[in-house]
Amino acid sequence: MADAGDCAHGFASRVIAWQAANGRHDLPWQKTRDPYRIWISEIMLQQTQVQTVLPYYARFLACFPTLEALAGAPLERVLELWSGLGYYARARHLHRCAQAVAAGAGKLSADPEENARLPGVGRSTAAAISVFAFGRRAAILDGNVKRVLARCFAAESAATATQEERRMWALAEALLPGSGIESYSQGMMDLGATVCTRHQPRCAVCPLHEICIACRDGRQAELPRRRTKRPPAQRLTSMLLLTDGRRVLLERRPPVGLWGGLLSLPEASADGAEVFAERHGCRLLTSRALAPIEHSFTHFRLTMQVLRCQVEVLGQQANQASLEWLPVDAVAAAALPAPIKKLLLALPGVG
Repeated sequence: MADAGDCAHGFASRVIAWQAANGRHDLPWQKTRDPYRIWISEIMLQQTQVQTVLPYYARFLACFPTLEALAGAPLERVLELWSGLGYYARARHLHRCAQAVAAGAGKLSADPEENARLPGVGRSTAAAISVFAFGRRAAILDGNVKRVLARCFAAESAATATQEERRMWALAEALLPGSGIESYSQGMMDLGATVCTRHQPRCAVCPLHEICIACRDGRQAELPRRRTKRPPAQRLTSMLLLTDGRRVLLERRPPVGLWGGLLSLPEASADGAEVFAERHGCRLLTSRALAPIEHSFTHFRLTMQVLRCQVEVLGQQANQASLEWLPVDAVAAAALPAPIKKLLLALPGVG
């Protein structure tokens, strides 16, 4: 990797000038200095496109306008508002973090190191809060910024991921300008999101193309280098879709683990659907297997075998605290995993 001093002449000033003329200026979180609102936006933007985040951001803040409101809300309500945004651990961490801050100082700190110790925040998000809410000089290193730096300075993969991360942070910090930190930081993120994209980067309009090693050497496609990943593990589960014509039986997942805290279909037991139905106050009328559903996670691929069961409720309700009957017309707004919600919404009469 080239040293920052070798090709960084005017680096920050180029980014700042480009951001002023071409960057994004009208996003709702750019119009506030409230650290709470900036924090919410940064968490939502992790692994998620801006256009997807916009409506969720507005709805979330309409319901939880302050950190205190979020801290005092039940997790189930937080997950409902997050439903469809994915990566639900983010919502759980948000809730835990809000409660921790509310019980302590009562507000997010201007110190990035202090905020980085909070649940689910991390170094880059903590820096973004400090930069955009307090104007503090701190390095942001999200995926977009990493890509810009890796190409401009020809950053090769280090021996270990830890070494590589340490080296990229050192580079990001070395390039920080003495002034204009907000414009520079926003410009770096905008460059990575709109110009120095993963595929088909628009080098001709990039303010860094004259000093970019990848552009000079035609190496944009190979940088940043990706580490070889193991093939994702395969997992299989069987689920029961019990309906009584107007409701569907769902199970609240444990607070940690896969789909933690969300409603989902109950997993089938070894006893079979008929015994499960009887155990929970129902009589099985009909059953049929649906086509398997596949869903990819970061480290594994899950195949779900679903048995659809029409049941008659015999008066007594499901006798397990984690189970609940949900009206079919409430499915769209419920906090359900994306593949489960998609399956239920495809059923006749559900919506």
